[in-house]
Amino acid sequence: MKKILFVSSILLSSSLFAQFDPSERSTSQKFDEVMDNVTRFYVDPVKGKELTETAIIAMLEKLDPHSTYIPAEELSEAQTSINGSFVGVGIRFQIMKDTLNVVATIPGGPSEKLGILPGDQIVGVDGKTIAGIGLKNNDVRTKLMGELGTKVLLEVKRRSQKENLVFNITRDKIPVYSVDAHYMIDKETGYIRLNSFSRTTVEEVHTAMVALKAKGMKNLIFDLQGNGGGLLDAAHKLADEFLSGDKLIVYSEGRAQPRSNLKAGKKGLFEDGKLILLTDEYSASASEILSGAIQDWDRGLVVGRRTFGKGLVQRPMPLSDGSEIRLTIARYYTPAGRFIQKPYDDPAMYKKDLTQRFLNGEFIHADSIKMPDSLLFKTLKTNRTVYAGGGIMPDFFVPLDTTENSDYLSDLFQGGYINSFPFRYLTDQREQLKAKYPTFDSFKQNFKCDEVFMQTFFDYVKKENPKLEFVEKDYEVSKKLIQLRLKANLAQDLWGVNEFFQVYNDSNEILQRAINVINSKEYNSIKLDK
Repeated sequence: MKKILFVSSILLSSSLFAQFDPSERSTSQKFDEVMDNVTRFYVDPVKGKELTETAIIAMLEKLDPHSTYIPAEELSEAQTSINGSFVGVGIRFQIMKDTLNVVATIPGGPSEKLGILPGDQIVGVDGKTIAGIGLKNNDVRTKLMGELGTKVLLEVKRRSQKENLVFNITRDKIPVYSVDAHYMIDKETGYIRLNSFSRTTVEEVHTAMVALKAKGMKNLIFDLQGNGGGLLDAAHKLADEFLSGDKLIVYSEGRAQPRSNLKAGKKGLFEDGKLILLTDEYSASASEILSGAIQDWDRGLVVGRRTFGKGLVQRPMPLSDGSEIRLTIARYYTPAGRFIQKPYDDPAMYKKDLTQRFLNGEFIHADSIKMPDSLLFKTLKTNRTVYAGGGIMPDFFVPLDTTENSDYLSDLFQGGYINSFPFRYLTDQREQLKAKYPTFDSFKQNFKCDEVFMQTFFDYVKKENPKLEFVEKDYEVSKKLIQLRLKANLAQDLWGVNEFFQVYNDSNEILQRAINVINSKEYNSIKLDK
């Protein structure tokens, strides 16, 4: 789960422990003594670094589920979603049949600038062959990512060229966008989907809202489904775009962390107009801070399912060897005083919480969610009842739709065929499709997964996995969803992620419910701050 982070950090060491409690000095000394004895006298040679890291991980797991240790070699990748960028060559890729395929180039990135194209195959890096060697995703990142300004030589196979092409690429900062999509649902309602809260989030959302307002946006549906959180500062500043005056957005406090109040402080871009936030069981952390603030101040409505339930604040603390711990230092509370962290006394049950919710029927029936009266709170403007503990409860519950699920659909997803086929199909059909559908709007309205297209798909699956039998009954159950996902993936490979969601969202039951609410009397049926 992504963590809520403070930007500030401190160095953790034995001397730091000793500052707080003299008894801790003997504790750290005991650990040093054990390590010394193990290193000197254990029957077999030992790796001190591995033992130390194992001890650190075990210690943090004893505290809570969200205090974590990140080894030095993994820190850069772990910070990618928080920083909003990484250093690399700027491609989206798939490994198919042991070959690295370029799905798309990042706009403005070094690969696009030098003319690398979707469909290109990267067969060599710095003079070494990488095709047919059992390449993995982590291997690709290791070979293509690096220090800013360094160069990497790529050998590229292109279908239209007899000889392989060679590109000498200078690595550069590649943006990692937290806004997946933004577009107008109808003439008055805009849609923004956010996947995380990073250092670039507020700027990205600001740009999206300006663009949507220029198209006539009066209402906004803000999608936080699957958003596991990120920076507390981003959640604070984003909430400020929706809340007026100096309203409290969130406060936090802990044993060594005095109460800290974060409030609205500037004129936001969307302080008026209908607002709906979409959540599900994977919306956590910063997503819950934003949802809680909007709900507590009666600024808008939450539609979807109960959120994850993470109310703990982590601070990154770098260690002397370049590794880092992210330590829980405080609890955060919504403006109405709600603490939404679910219980974590039993670590095993904590990890199984979402599974247990599903088994209890909570994803299907709102009545299955039992909340004691002690968790009842009132909103700050209209005195509506809201709940603490175990996440943010939506104002409109949307059950998980399982009616189109089937074993055959699961096999197609698990085998990766729904993702890999569109790319393979475009290897031969990209130019023809672009000519037939010169714009995304024409593609969305007119492209159909007809019988010829679907037979090509089934032939591809059969060739890739002869043991996977076509099941007519299952296909009829999942037909609409399979075809929609294939079309959405084609849209993504032809245009981008924004276009993927414009197609895929036709099957997003939470979004479709929100559209009905915002365009009907249901929105006004709940008394909100006007």
